[in-house]
Amino acid sequence: MNEDPAKTVLLDRDGPVALITLNRPAKLNAWTAAMRDRLIELLGAAAVDPDVRAVVLTGAGRAFCAGQDLQETAAIDPDDHAASDAWIDGFDRLYRAVRDIDKPTIAAVNGVAAGSGFQFALLADLRVGHREVRMGQPEVLSGIPSITGIWAMWDVLGRARTTELALTGRLVDGEEAARLDLLTRLVAADQVLASAVEQARELAELPPGALALTKGRLRELDDDALTASVRAAKKVHAAAYATGEPQREMARFLAGRRR
Repeated sequence: MNEDPAKTVLLDRDGPVALITLNRPAKLNAWTAAMRDRLIELLGAAAVDPDVRAVVLTGAGRAFCAGQDLQETAAIDPDDHAASDAWIDGFDRLYRAVRDIDKPTIAAVNGVAAGSGFQFALLADLRVGHREVRMGQPEVLSGIPSITGIWAMWDVLGRARTTELALTGRLVDGEEAARLDLLTRLVAADQVLASAVEQARELAELPPGALALTKGRLRELDDDALTASVRAAKKVHAAAYATGEPQREMARFLAGRRR
């Protein structure tokens, strides 16, 4: 876990577009706290850089982001509530970092987007992917309750589909994701990043004031729900870890005994 976050989260520029890439392909870009801190830093810098007019988020290799690195999470002491709360607060800061940007954000979903990585993709304004991507909320399969995941899915999917994906942990493919509006554009696999950057450049040409005010209103619609979700996540995760179930399920997963 001593990887340099400057190497596992990369920043590039394509004209007015900032391209942020999760670069841990051997781990399907599963992220650590250090990677999320680096993302928060880069997103904050993009938000205030007058030369950046849009942001594209993507992953290296065959994944967008497989979510939390379970090796890191498995080390959390179930009796250390402060550590558990701090972990959830870190996701709150990350989610707000991408939500609070007044510039268009596009997720170039090049492969699997699961768990918190799936939630992160949903927080982008637009999502471009291909037919072979896999998206969903498999946290329950690792004994982890899906709380912020419910919030992230709710406005896109509604109660019925949110309930299904949260309880089953099922991942949907790109075609189903597009039908469900989890993806806003479906393209060929080798065109995902180029299409996302092209769309970002188009949005960068639009009046920035109107975009910023529109995004501000969109945030207002569910900001209270995010606050409530984070508060609930702290309470529910503490209860879950107290049972020992997440630790057992994560140990099983890390040992290669998949369900």
